[in-house]
Amino acid sequence: TLPHFLKEPEDSYIIKSNPIKLLCRAVPALQIFFKCNGEWVHQNEHVSREYMDQNTGLKVREVLINVSRQQVEDFHGPEDYWCLCVAWSHLGTSKSRKATVHIAYLRKNFEQDPQGKEVPIKGMIVLHCRPPEGVPTAEVEWLKNEELVSSLTDDNIDTRADHNLIINEARLSDSGNYTCLASNIVAKRRSATATVVVFVNGGWSLWTEWSPCNVPCGRGVQKRSRTCTNPAPLNGGAFCQGMSVQKITCNALCPIDGGWEKWSEWTACSVQCERQRRRECNNPPPRHRGIMCEGPSNATENCTGGMCMDGSNDVALYSGLGSGVIVVAVLVVAVMLYRRSQSNYGVDVIDSSALTGGSPLLLNSSLQPELTVGRTYSSPICFKDSIDNKELFDPLPDNKVKVQSSFMVSLGVADRAEYHAPKGHPPETFPRGLNRDYSNSTVERRSTKKGLLTPNGPPLTPTKDQMRTTGVFGHLGGRLVVPNTGVSLLVPHGAITEDTSWEMCMVINQGESSFQTEEGCEILLGPEVTYGPRGLDLSSPVAMTIAHCAEVDTENWNIQLKRKTQDNSWEEVMSVEDESTFCYCLMDSSSCHLLLDQPGSYALVGEPLTQAAVKRLKLAVFGSMGATPMHYSLRVYCVDDTPYAFQGVVATETSRGGQLLEEPKMLPFRGNTFSLQVYIQDVPQFLWSIKPFTTCQEFSFSQVWCSNQKPLHCAFSLERNSPTTTQLSCKISVRQVKGHEQILQVYTSVAESKKESVPFFTQMDCTVTSQAGPKAFKIPLSIRQRICATFDTANAKGKDWQLLAQKLHLDRNLSYFLKQQSPSAVILSLWEARHQDTGDLDSLASALEEIGKIHSKSTAAKSQENPESDLVHHLGTGSPGNPVCGMGELTQS
Repeated sequence: TLPHFLKEPEDSYIIKSNPIKLLCRAVPALQIFFKCNGEWVHQNEHVSREYMDQNTGLKVREVLINVSRQQVEDFHGPEDYWCLCVAWSHLGTSKSRKATVHIAYLRKNFEQDPQGKEVPIKGMIVLHCRPPEGVPTAEVEWLKNEELVSSLTDDNIDTRADHNLIINEARLSDSGNYTCLASNIVAKRRSATATVVVFVNGGWSLWTEWSPCNVPCGRGVQKRSRTCTNPAPLNGGAFCQGMSVQKITCNALCPIDGGWEKWSEWTACSVQCERQRRRECNNPPPRHRGIMCEGPSNATENCTGGMCMDGSNDVALYSGLGSGVIVVAVLVVAVMLYRRSQSNYGVDVIDSSALTGGSPLLLNSSLQPELTVGRTYSSPICFKDSIDNKELFDPLPDNKVKVQSSFMVSLGVADRAEYHAPKGHPPETFPRGLNRDYSNSTVERRSTKKGLLTPNGPPLTPTKDQMRTTGVFGHLGGRLVVPNTGVSLLVPHGAITEDTSWEMCMVINQGESSFQTEEGCEILLGPEVTYGPRGLDLSSPVAMTIAHCAEVDTENWNIQLKRKTQDNSWEEVMSVEDESTFCYCLMDSSSCHLLLDQPGSYALVGEPLTQAAVKRLKLAVFGSMGATPMHYSLRVYCVDDTPYAFQGVVATETSRGGQLLEEPKMLPFRGNTFSLQVYIQDVPQFLWSIKPFTTCQEFSFSQVWCSNQKPLHCAFSLERNSPTTTQLSCKISVRQVKGHEQILQVYTSVAESKKESVPFFTQMDCTVTSQAGPKAFKIPLSIRQRICATFDTANAKGKDWQLLAQKLHLDRNLSYFLKQQSPSAVILSLWEARHQDTGDLDSLASALEEIGKIHSKSTAAKSQENPESDLVHHLGTGSPGNPVCGMGELTQS
């Protein structure tokens, strides 16, 4: 028979430089030779062997040749390198199949690497991969976090013949690092890793039920809230848009206590010598948990009608009338004697209401006060309410007004008020409203051309350059500060475009406040601040800091930021509790930090929700020599606890040479409608004398509560009993009725000769009001840029700006940061404004170090790629920028 091939040569691949073997086996065969590329292979290159097949008894011939890499590379033909074998028998020849020989390889670079993606949950993920060129063609597998991905075990995954990976509906578990793995008989190749982040956009939960009205009676507030937890944003997903808290006003029905109607007519006198009458509790009837009327509803008394006459009753009646007449006569005589002894003893008082009550001081009036006109009034001890100051006094040259004591008025023997004018001056009408509501201390009335009144000397007005500051800023930004007021403005780096500069200004309104309270409920908690100019075009918000005087408590206060409109009215920008994408408000214990996009005039306004609302007052006592060497004047100031408000006191006392006698103290003043009383106590009577009925003075609640950053003060005039007295010690007690009390201890040396006043207000580097460029910031520019580059980009491990905000305790109202071009830059600007008075970067460095520790476990193998450690190192060794003029420090004289 013809030769039959038991084994034919197979296609082979040369790996690296290793030759391949081609084998041919045939039966029966006398000879077998290989032919490659149409040419016979030399007999010496064949390796032959022959053996007997035990089953058939036929001889089997086997031939083997080697093909080297060089042979294949040297072949240049139209076809691939091929070989076949030819076997001979007695009857003829047979040819085997052609076997091709290739050089195997696999390129290093992928023709297409997979790309990272951020997809929403349930979205489709498609990762493309084109493996490197190779012979034989590479097979592709996918790895997720170094583990093999198979479509056989997960129906949601599809690995197609075109080597792409498709995830039909993304799940949170599909987030990870994906790698395309290509391999053939030569090598394996790995693509670049593609990070897939499956994010979840936040969704609002349902609103809670409205809370009960927060006051038991009257106007209050109801709240309801919702949280961004349905679902919560994950892996950089968008935060919920809109407000998380809603408020509405509510009106709780106030209890109405019952009232008695008029008594009915007496019944006729009965035979028991009694008559009766009754009344009903219907005027009004008790409602809404009101109290029932107190007292009896029936009355019974004896009567003498008819047969019930009794002579003993007449005796008792006439005896009582006689005693009453005698008592009244004695009282009248005593009062007249007292009036005569006190007729030449005047009492000097201050009209506290004229300081700030109905007519707030215009601190920045362009009209200079007329210092040649003075006025002194006499009035009683302690009083409740302020007078009506709608009509201001006209200047009266040296008029002395006498007003009777309230003690005499209470006895009903006080005469009509009178005044005496110097010779040559006609009598003038006594000012309307001057009555017992005046406080009993001394004030000099200095009138401007408009008749406005200011207390005790020059107006409480700092110089104009202290209330306005300007600076020219460019791309590097800077800071504006109004010295000693707690007001500053931070212009971030990059807010102004390159090759552009703006002359910016910041002004504190020193005059009559244009803010009008609504129904007497809202008050100013800090100064009105304006920054500009109009038309200012910035790419990121500025950070403004305004000091305030409120004890921040959301249960007792509704604090709002308001902005002045073009028609000089005020509109609400936001409530500090609400979330807004237009403005950001951060309330600290004594300052409010704002992120603002639009220039204009802004004010922080508070509305008390309950009587437990508290605003802070600063108390200070100053002293100076009086009109004569024997007199000494003590002046007690009660002012809103903000640096700006205290500047009014500073200016006045600086101009008159006053000395601070005790370190200023803080008094919590509650919104409980009760007044503020000032007492002088423990005055050594053998060394000093003070006029009777002047040891107590009082400010009404409305004067103090609605002072709107304007100072209140009262004065005590003391007289030495001897010129040798050189020391004064006493106590000043300031207390709110049914509230807190504060004691100011006075101990000072009094000299007859005018001595140089000891400075009582000091400030470090108070000349710096504007700084531009890197020196205005605590965070070096290079570190700031690295922080922004690190945290602005969403990261699968959660290291983004939201984590930075959380660690810096700025993680409320995140929707505002989300809309910014660089959320991290705005967060750092807010941090700069909040920490402008501290001299180190410890809190920022600690936050970055904590972030680095959180992720150090998962990135231990790649710690060289974690930038937080470098940032912490630079922050720890860097020096903060030069400080600018802040709030200042108080030192005792």
